[in-house]
Amino acid sequence: MPLIDLAARAGSAVKAFAEASHDLLVQPTLRLGVTGLARSGKTVFTTALIHHLVETHALPAFAPAQEGRLRRAKLVPQPDDDVPRFPFEEHFATLTEARCWPRSTDRISQFRLEIAYERAAGWRTGPATLMLDVVDYPGEWLLDLALIETSYTAWSRATIGGTRRPGRAAVAAPWLAALKGFDPNGPLDEVAAERASDAFKTYLAGLRAGPEAVATTPPGRFLMPGDLAGSPALTFAPLDRLPEAIAPDSLAGLMERRFEAYKTKVVTPFFRDHFQRVDRQIVLVDVLSAVDAGPTALAELEEALDAVLLSLNIGRNTVLSRLFAPRADRVLFAATKADHLHQTSHDRLDALLRLLVSRAMRRTEAAGARVGTVALASVRATRETTVHDGSDTLRAVAGTPEAGEVVGDEVFDGNSEAAIFPGELPARAEAVLEGAVEPGSLRFPRFRPPLVRPDGLGHPGHLPQIRLDRAMQFLIGDRLA
Repeated sequence: MPLIDLAARAGSAVKAFAEASHDLLVQPTLRLGVTGLARSGKTVFTTALIHHLVETHALPAFAPAQEGRLRRAKLVPQPDDDVPRFPFEEHFATLTEARCWPRSTDRISQFRLEIAYERAAGWRTGPATLMLDVVDYPGEWLLDLALIETSYTAWSRATIGGTRRPGRAAVAAPWLAALKGFDPNGPLDEVAAERASDAFKTYLAGLRAGPEAVATTPPGRFLMPGDLAGSPALTFAPLDRLPEAIAPDSLAGLMERRFEAYKTKVVTPFFRDHFQRVDRQIVLVDVLSAVDAGPTALAELEEALDAVLLSLNIGRNTVLSRLFAPRADRVLFAATKADHLHQTSHDRLDALLRLLVSRAMRRTEAAGARVGTVALASVRATRETTVHDGSDTLRAVAGTPEAGEVVGDEVFDGNSEAAIFPGELPARAEAVLEGAVEPGSLRFPRFRPPLVRPDGLGHPGHLPQIRLDRAMQFLIGDRLA
């Protein structure tokens, strides 16, 4: 992480020292960050994590549950009163009662679980408690951290230069046309600034709606403003033909001032108050959508993931580092929606993810942190089956597509179950980047969540999952040993 304002660093160190001292001397606490780019399944993962810990379901790959050492877990008041609480109950009801996917993460939220467990056999035995603090936030916010050491002029040039990437010309054309009408040396004009900002935000929304469906162009809060919507700190835009010296009373001067305000008022507090305090991190990735969109989308996704990991404060922790400069010592990349593929392709999905994050993984491991990958489905919406195509038997998945989903000539009503052959990933991950999968050739309809009924004692039914338990073991299993 580049050097940032020394005062911010000092404030972070003081807060980290106080929290780490409490963790080491009073109450063991683990802070887990959950993030991912748009539509990667952050909310579903977090909801399923709480569900399985609170209900203590059988989780074969999660040692504390498998060994019977997980006594109980319960939601308790969170430590940060200025952060919204993660609405678990609402999201769980949406999944199980309405059988709909919960709304996407568009702002930071948090919860705390008090986990009581039995220590594993060894020199330490007997009951213990771990406080698990989970912070859920949009991955696009991580990309903003790179702005801290970037000038307005450099950001403007890089953003305008990014419109020349393959596949962006049509999306960027209206914004580039509008950009010609703004004179950076012109008078300071609030209305002009608002028009320029609106045109730029429309361009960012177009990138998000495109086949890549990932946003690698900051500011991340422009599409997820939360309670900052309409504020001057979110009303600026890149300008072309910037002079070497920007006059404070010019349109460019207004934009530059607001760009700096965004860094100071939005980005730096997020880094100081939340991000720098994370002990473990999971980054959720919708690899399948990028595969179906083609090599350009995969290249965009690879760049986004690399930028995310560059933003992470990672490394091996010691007692001193936990007191003065805590780091994320484990990072897990998870390819979500594995239930859209037959299990015979899950290893291939994991291999493709490892290829996409290979550069980032090498840097992470060099810094002393553990890094892993997994293909998972936080909530499994399908079951495996076979379908016949003439004399061929194809490995397929069956579930209930959402109303309006289309596969071939069939439009689904949201109630009927269907068996669908999604296609297969190549055995060699590199082949996907080389164009072995024709864009649009895979079939990934959006399935409804599974039907889950309470058990005979009235307890919530078990949400099926694929390798969520493996992710839990990697992220928190060692702290429950």
